[in-house]
Amino acid sequence: MKRLRPHRRHAPAALALPALLAVAFLLLPLLGILTRTSWGELGAHLGTEQSLQALRLSFVVSFWALGLSLLLGVPLAWLLARVPFPGKALVRSLVLLPMVLPPTVGGVALLLAFGRRGVLGPWLEDWFGLTLPFHTSGAVVAATFVAMPFLVISLEGALAGLNKRYEETAASLGASPFRVFRTVTLPMVAPGLAAGAALTWARALGEFGATITFAGNLPGTTQTLPLQVYLLLQDQPEAATSVSLLLLAIAMAVLVALRGRWTATPGGGARTAGGTLPDRHDDATAPLPGTVTAPGPKAPPADAHRWALHAEVTGFTDLVLDAAPGTTIAVVGPNGAGKTTLLRALLALTDRAHARLRLGDTDVTDLPPHRRGVAWVPQDGALFPHLSALANTAYGLRTHGVPRAEARAAAQRWLDRLGVGHLSQRRPAQLSGGQAQRVALARALAARPRLLLLDEPLAALDQTTRAHVRHTLRRHLDGFGGVCLIVTHDPVEAVSLADRVLVLEDGRALQDAAPAEVTRHPRSPWVARMLGRNAWPGTATPDGLALPDGSAVVAAEPVAAGADALAIIPPEAVSLHRERPTGSARNTWPGTVREITAVGSRMRVLVTSDQAPDLVAEITPAAAADLGLADGTPVFTSVKATEVTLVTR
Repeated sequence: MKRLRPHRRHAPAALALPALLAVAFLLLPLLGILTRTSWGELGAHLGTEQSLQALRLSFVVSFWALGLSLLLGVPLAWLLARVPFPGKALVRSLVLLPMVLPPTVGGVALLLAFGRRGVLGPWLEDWFGLTLPFHTSGAVVAATFVAMPFLVISLEGALAGLNKRYEETAASLGASPFRVFRTVTLPMVAPGLAAGAALTWARALGEFGATITFAGNLPGTTQTLPLQVYLLLQDQPEAATSVSLLLLAIAMAVLVALRGRWTATPGGGARTAGGTLPDRHDDATAPLPGTVTAPGPKAPPADAHRWALHAEVTGFTDLVLDAAPGTTIAVVGPNGAGKTTLLRALLALTDRAHARLRLGDTDVTDLPPHRRGVAWVPQDGALFPHLSALANTAYGLRTHGVPRAEARAAAQRWLDRLGVGHLSQRRPAQLSGGQAQRVALARALAARPRLLLLDEPLAALDQTTRAHVRHTLRRHLDGFGGVCLIVTHDPVEAVSLADRVLVLEDGRALQDAAPAEVTRHPRSPWVARMLGRNAWPGTATPDGLALPDGSAVVAAEPVAAGADALAIIPPEAVSLHRERPTGSARNTWPGTVREITAVGSRMRVLVTSDQAPDLVAEITPAAAADLGLADGTPVFTSVKATEVTLVTR
């Protein structure tokens, strides 16, 4: 069988030729050094006392410059990436300025600032006895001035690419801002930090212009390798070439070490947006070979503390929410209704809405997220990719001062309860989406918060695993002393987990009632459709409902005329006919079959019509066969007035 070769894309000659010339332009100077090097005398040139002294001084200066750049540049990069403030563009321009400023001009500027007659020089000499010009410390300052921008720019880019949900989740688990920076932010941007540090060190090692202008060229004091090359060119060009080759080799070694890290994203690797492997068959219920199966999940003991919830949310999401301790509220609504904004407002993580929040007897409105006692599981879980599942789960306990061994033991128990205990040593990149979601859930539950916010916590699980985790979550919530809000699009979750269902639409509370009431009388078309029902909005009339397109629905129990209302029609109450029916149904419309899907042992048929909105009917496969239904089949739909429920909005 002939193998197919991959199709090669050929660059246009108009682009390829200049590109090759650019490569040649960059390569020829390097070849010049290689061809002009006296290889037989290389050891002698580099082994002189003057060269070794300059090499040692270069390393001292460059590493001190790297240390100062890390000390000052890392906070500056974080400030530029994370904090909005007036004049940010100007500060970023100041950071970039040494990269485009002629080095000798930079040296003059340093001399006028820190020289003995400069702006700060006399103060440094009088107060600290420190004279920077013509001193090794001056060479360090000059190298730091020109090299630190490489670190700041590299790290700022890495920080800008880091999803803030990791830091926000850490804060919701009780981590202070500095702890978040130390334990989450820095480890996740480590590749960018390492790349910036390497570039900074290499730039400091090769610094010449600012150093010779500000610190001079004193052997053993400020004469680094680049300055030695400058002197050797005058009397010993062969030795200058040898030293240049050494600097070239060091620079190339740095670039080779950084290969592939220029565009690395924080926490890189082959991951999906959620930071995990693509979903596969979820094997979490089957322990790994050689592991001991943990006992079945046990409900945690009832919490001795009780925390009621009172929240007044204003902004895009505008509502008042009260709940007794132990209440679970399912938050539902269409995309853009304000569900996630509500959760983020309760965490003080958004400017779109503000929440006056009281948990128990404590008003936490003015407290930062890490001191509110509010744990959050975002949609993607936001597991910290540099930590194992066990360390992730123990994170919240550690932030609250629980000793490491005790925190890890408690974390292991929570992982066992959720069926992923045998995966405790795996990193998030080694977990499926469903496994990662359960670890994220265990992490939030282990922190024992006063308010628990779950943003579609079971969405990534398969049906079997979802039922198991739902049961475990329900058992925990039965003993939870606080309030839990669960954003979900699954009606089964809303009914099985929640004591109340909060329906949001355009940031407002459309309905807040028990699941049974919302199921019987949904006030939102979206909720009605989520429950599998037909929902037509319109204006109430004495006989039923007038629809926006001019058609009408007759109902046996009308509501107050003129009110905005919904006509709720169960799919099983819709009858299909090939001929116009002559029975008692008072609602009949002609239409066309547009879609037929199987739902369990029933068939759901979508019918479109020019005289009514789209209508879904649910019939048996036998009835569908008798009617000869297919896409495009003309039919009549009929609904009895007694099957139409009107709900005011």
